[in-house]
Amino acid sequence: MNKYELAVIVNAKIEDDARAEVIEKVQGLITRFGGTVSDVDEWGKKRLAYEIQKMKEGYYYFIHFESDNTTPSEVEQRIRIMDDVLRYLCIRQDA
Repeated sequence: MNKYELAVIVNAKIEDDARAEVIEKVQGLITRFGGTVSDVDEWGKKRLAYEIQKMKEGYYYFIHFESDNTTPSEVEQRIRIMDDVLRYLCIRQDA
């Protein structure tokens, strides 16, 4: 099992409930493909370095999880088509 960190930037223009639902959906994807979520770190609303889809701000979330090496690609495949996710990045952490 490897440790991963998934950074997700969520649309700042949606409601709090919808934002929480997006993060729950991402966590559900991780567990569905055999991972275990250990921590969700919410950084809150931050200014983006550049405009993405005519938006200047987004909500930042960092999800730490453990899984085998196939889970991140499966999760990224599904996050890619989510409307309210502006950007994402999954990296493996050194042990």
